[in-house]
Amino acid sequence: MFAGYIVCKRWLPRYTIVIVVVAGTVIARLQGLLRIDEFEIAFTTPVFTAPVLSWPTLLGVGIPLFFVTMTAQNIPGKAVLRASGYSPPISPLITWTGATTLVLATFGGFALNLAAITAAICMGSEAHDDPSKRYMAAVSAGMFYLLIGIFGATVAALFAAFPTELVLTIAGLALLATIGNSLSTALASDEQREPVLITFLVTASGVSLFGIGAAFWGLVAGVLVLA
Repeated sequence: MFAGYIVCKRWLPRYTIVIVVVAGTVIARLQGLLRIDEFEIAFTTPVFTAPVLSWPTLLGVGIPLFFVTMTAQNIPGKAVLRASGYSPPISPLITWTGATTLVLATFGGFALNLAAITAAICMGSEAHDDPSKRYMAAVSAGMFYLLIGIFGATVAALFAAFPTELVLTIAGLALLATIGNSLSTALASDEQREPVLITFLVTASGVSLFGIGAAFWGLVAGVLVLA
């Protein structure tokens, strides 16, 4: 998969990840690692769940999920936007995703956000050479999201059939260019270089405290060092 990534980045950069996925799937199939016995195509059926106030759930799940969504998606999503040269108004984005979450949470859509990883892929040079036309990648991603939502159970079963190493490798290779570009931008300032490195390293460590993930603690560490 890595060899395919390197070769395609040279001659077919726009289709690199697609070819990597195909190559990994073929290899996994030849090695007998695909668990497709129980895989079947089925439509997703929305089920309404009436909201019920539960203080233990609010404190144990709701608030940590809020922090995770803000620190692992919304804040990195904003950072990716700025690093890619875009400056949309952030407050309306957060407001609309929050309002939409409030409506769709009763059907299981409980964590709509800026989708940092997808945004990073859509804003890369592979999406389009002209930055002003990369919105087409985001529109296409949105349409695919809707399609995946319709076949949500099928997609989940498909990924469950893939070996874990295959899924992790696809995600890692898809973000290599984004990580490089983001680090280049973040480390450009001599005064902020050390806080940036500490933020990155604490986040990459995977440390988790009080049920809150590494992205939050990386941000805290970086802000403290910067201060």
